[in-house]
Amino acid sequence: MSTTADLKIALLQLDLAWENPDANMAQIDEHMSDRVVSAGDWDVLVLPEMWATGFTMQPLKMGIPWRTSFVQTADDWPLPLQAMLRWSRQHNAAVVGSLSCHLQDDNRSVNRCVFMTPEGLRGWYDKRHLFRFAGEDDAYSGGKERITLAWRGWNILLQICYDLRFPESSRNLQNEPYDVALYVANWPEVRASAWTTLLPARAIENQAYVAGVNRIGVDANGILHKGLSAIHDPKGHVLAAARAHETQWISATLSRLELDQYRERFPVLKDVL
Repeated sequence: MSTTADLKIALLQLDLAWENPDANMAQIDEHMSDRVVSAGDWDVLVLPEMWATGFTMQPLKMGIPWRTSFVQTADDWPLPLQAMLRWSRQHNAAVVGSLSCHLQDDNRSVNRCVFMTPEGLRGWYDKRHLFRFAGEDDAYSGGKERITLAWRGWNILLQICYDLRFPESSRNLQNEPYDVALYVANWPEVRASAWTTLLPARAIENQAYVAGVNRIGVDANGILHKGLSAIHDPKGHVLAAARAHETQWISATLSRLELDQYRERFPVLKDVL
């Protein structure tokens, strides 16, 4: 039986200022000092998809200029990455959220989910399923790799918004298992029923915790977002759920013992083909 500690996770559901990184960094600075989150001893703090800009299709103008050298040093990081590092150190927790990025080394753009720790960049995931309905496939290049990162004894799968509709992207594997899947999103209200249905479905079929954080508010394209961020246990049960249209933190403690015992009693992952 594993003796790894539980994982304490919190999600920040909020409205995003359109293509205004300064305003978004300022408001998240305030929320990172909220008594709700300041009183906790966190392991992971999660922000919505493209938290600095909203779901922009202008990566050349609004995306952060990303260079390979960022992995080695934070000296010349763009401000959104510096902010994530500051929040990570403030709470001694990993901070996760996606950013519009323009890759300077090969002149293409990606929707990149960053996993920041107090020591620096632990890794990232580039969105694989691009939302062509909004032209994301024209503005960005799709990622090719499945990314699972180890953090404080837990294996964490990174996913972004539209990926939720594709179960093969999150299929848990016996030889490469993960314990929790994180979905960062700008998921419209008009398709909210899909969001609230698929999050627990992904938890159930993969015997893993699933946390999905969504924005609220209306973006510059007139798209309304309802939020409904949630954390589910491996049986699909709700551990925490955000209210619609409301800025708030939600949080849960993910039990390693309960996860391991459930997988031992009902070893579904051994039958994954």
